[in-house]
Amino acid sequence: MKALTLTAYNQFEYGDAPNPEVGPKEVLIAVKACGICGSDIHGMDGSSGRRQPPIIMGHEAAGQIAEVGSEVTDWKPGDRVTFDSTVYCGECEACRSGQINLCPERNVLGVSCDDYRRHGAFAEFVKVPQHILCPIPDAVEYEQAAFAEPVSIALHGVNRVPLNPGDSAVVVGAGLIGLLVVQALKAKGAGTVIAVDLDEKRLELAKELGADHALISNEDVPAQVRELVGNDDGADVALEVVGFGPTMKIAVESVKKGGSIGCIGNLKAEVPFPLQAVVTRELSVFGSCASAGEYEAAVNAVADGSIKVEPLISAIADLKDGSEWFQKLYRNEDGLMKVILCPGESE
Repeated sequence: MKALTLTAYNQFEYGDAPNPEVGPKEVLIAVKACGICGSDIHGMDGSSGRRQPPIIMGHEAAGQIAEVGSEVTDWKPGDRVTFDSTVYCGECEACRSGQINLCPERNVLGVSCDDYRRHGAFAEFVKVPQHILCPIPDAVEYEQAAFAEPVSIALHGVNRVPLNPGDSAVVVGAGLIGLLVVQALKAKGAGTVIAVDLDEKRLELAKELGADHALISNEDVPAQVRELVGNDDGADVALEVVGFGPTMKIAVESVKKGGSIGCIGNLKAEVPFPLQAVVTRELSVFGSCASAGEYEAAVNAVADGSIKVEPLISAIADLKDGSEWFQKLYRNEDGLMKVILCPGESE
């Protein structure tokens, strides 16, 4: 098969790669679309340490089943599917309790680290275990279905925080996940939603996708939030979707006493943390890792239009040109959001 392989940091090679060998409980998928994730960009340059070459990256994907293993009974060749980026065992205590994202055997498609190597979907074919598959409705295009992974992350992040109908929410970071979080909050019944970012174009898009207000990120944001939500304390919840010290500070200072902060961003391994504000104002902090069973809900949200993904697609390109698009994203050219690579497709 043809694949886009990271052969060294910042170096790709498009060419032949071994065909995946399908096990008894696995399926082989002919990849139709695979999005470039921000984590892939950080993996490409070696900064994350989770894409050690050589590795075929790619975990935001959709395609058609080409082959099924001998013990697969619920799926057949020709089925249109997307799949969880997380490969979990399905048998441990965490999995049985629904916390599949905390499975001790968890690994991720397209990731190569000290513990494991699992090739991903920047290729003509990828193999996955049958239990992580999710069907795609006929009305959903493959490029749309490739958003199931980031949409599921947004849904999980919103599900992690206590949110009552009409609650106010601040979303700090209006990148791709942040824009999906804005929509997920609205879909769950949030009242006033305020997006915060440094990029005015992203803030404009946030408002188009449902944010009631958009604020340029600066020290005055908490005060502006209090004015916009109509009280002297702050918003009910804040979702931090960057993972950076200053943005964490904004999130903490923007919520009311007894409020909640959801931590979705993971840019830095460690950040300064406003501990005294969290303690004295009795704030609740919720970490959010990947997703935990939200894939079907994610696909349905895309299908029914409650979460719109088309405005987030910057380009659909041929897989063979993937190296060029990685570099464009790395250089942050033209405000690109999501670039989707398709084997055998032209831009």
